[in-house]
Amino acid sequence: MTHRLVIAAIQANPTVGAIARNEALARERMAEARAAGADIALFSELFLNGYPPEDLALKPAFWAAGKAAVERLAAETTADFAALVGVIWPAEAPGRRPRNGLAFLADGKVQGVAFKCDLPNYGVFDEKRVFEPGQAPSVFEWKGVKLGVPICEDIWSDAVCAALKAQGAEILLVPNGSPFRRLADKERMGVAAARVAETGLPMVYVNEVGGQDELVFDGGSFALSAAGEVVMRLPMFEEALALSTWEREAGGWTCVEAPMGQWVSGAEEVYRAMVLGLRDYVNKSGFPGVLLGLSGGVDSAIVAVVAADALGPDRVRCFMLPSRYTSQDSLDDAAGCAGRLGVRLDEIAISPAVDAFAQMLTPLYEGKAPDLTEENIQARTRGLSLMALSNKLGLMLLTTGNKSEMAVGYATLYGDMCGGYNVLKDIYKTDVYAVCEWRNANDPYGVAANPIPERILTKAPSAELRPDQKDQDSLPEYAELDAILFGLVEEEATLDEIVARGHAPETVERVQRLLYGSEYKRRQAAPGVKIGPRAFGRDRRYPIVNGFRDVVTKA
Repeated sequence: MTHRLVIAAIQANPTVGAIARNEALARERMAEARAAGADIALFSELFLNGYPPEDLALKPAFWAAGKAAVERLAAETTADFAALVGVIWPAEAPGRRPRNGLAFLADGKVQGVAFKCDLPNYGVFDEKRVFEPGQAPSVFEWKGVKLGVPICEDIWSDAVCAALKAQGAEILLVPNGSPFRRLADKERMGVAAARVAETGLPMVYVNEVGGQDELVFDGGSFALSAAGEVVMRLPMFEEALALSTWEREAGGWTCVEAPMGQWVSGAEEVYRAMVLGLRDYVNKSGFPGVLLGLSGGVDSAIVAVVAADALGPDRVRCFMLPSRYTSQDSLDDAAGCAGRLGVRLDEIAISPAVDAFAQMLTPLYEGKAPDLTEENIQARTRGLSLMALSNKLGLMLLTTGNKSEMAVGYATLYGDMCGGYNVLKDIYKTDVYAVCEWRNANDPYGVAANPIPERILTKAPSAELRPDQKDQDSLPEYAELDAILFGLVEEEATLDEIVARGHAPETVERVQRLLYGSEYKRRQAAPGVKIGPRAFGRDRRYPIVNGFRDVVTKA
């Protein structure tokens, strides 16, 4: 029986479906942990298959590949070095679903597999669709130490950890696939502290890091003593391998050495999530780089900055596509932003194409005055041009609409909504400005200081699709709009509740009407980084045809 245990927390970046790559990464990290003196390495949830696998988890060939990989890794363990590796475990019989497993590898073989008992089925999670739950939690014994291994959601209620305590567990080792959302770090810490308080057991919590489609996993792994004290903290939004050393004392296990990193918050954590999400989406998809339309406005400016920070300026191409309504200020501001970032900017006037559409279609518009149609033709001409450049250059097009615009339909299908990814999809307009101000004051990736010209941040937002156009010609001020949208989207508040906060009933009703009426657009939108508790798409799934409308009942 050992009285000293060194645990390696492996905060790494797997890729969904890339089992060979994930196996190689696991092998590399295991070797590093062993060389550093670890007794056991703890990986994140479903590390070998990638998380979340969605319906890939239903493919028997995918199960077999993961199982074979974990068996190869097991062969590299010894009597002195073990590992806990997440893997999909094959179904027990035809017609059954697989299980979300954590394999215990030691002494050259798979010693056992624990299965996730509490399968989440809310928000971005739908594990009950693809997995069968474990019937009971597992305790593994290693060097005379009983290790309880609840898997992610298993610690969000008290039952699993209580059962592990009853089985004699001495320490809880928890693999996680917990995606980023604002305040997630505080929620996780609160849940972990509650389980530690209930069981009296210390806990090592390891979370995945990296981007997967809309989700970003922020890492932020940590450890708690049996008294609930934070004794280890790993950085957010970057890979890490950290050792925590534990010694057995009369009252249980005590951490005597571990690193204590700093966590980021506020606009910085939002910005870093955007950068990581875009970087991994582009790199894991195999794109050589990205392009975007740089309009001289705040949204496209911050997208260009995020892209340059994520990929490097040499992998970012920007295009200014002016129309007859584009101001000289916008031309100058786009050039200023591109120059500060060191990205290439080309200008392509869209007037010839817009005029051609007018010549082609105007005879069919007889008796109809100019309206939104002509504005949308400009936006769609830009979208068509950017998609053509994307095809020809082999670069992925980034779209630049923020959550406020997407919520109320102020985005043009097949126009400014064209693109493969949107880092602003879950960021309200007021948050866009906050992130811009933070980034102008900080240069976290060493790409460019103060990259966004001040005028971009101070001028009134405009699509510039007609003379003297401003967003607030037809929308409330963004501070008010975002407050109403937060109530409707993030809180599912009633109209009466939102009106009671000081908003005019007619304004709240109009915003609700715009929100519900734009669902069909959001269904066709590019994926984008999840930032808040209810991102459009995976979190908030509303019907397109929807006859319900809340009403204001209180004067």
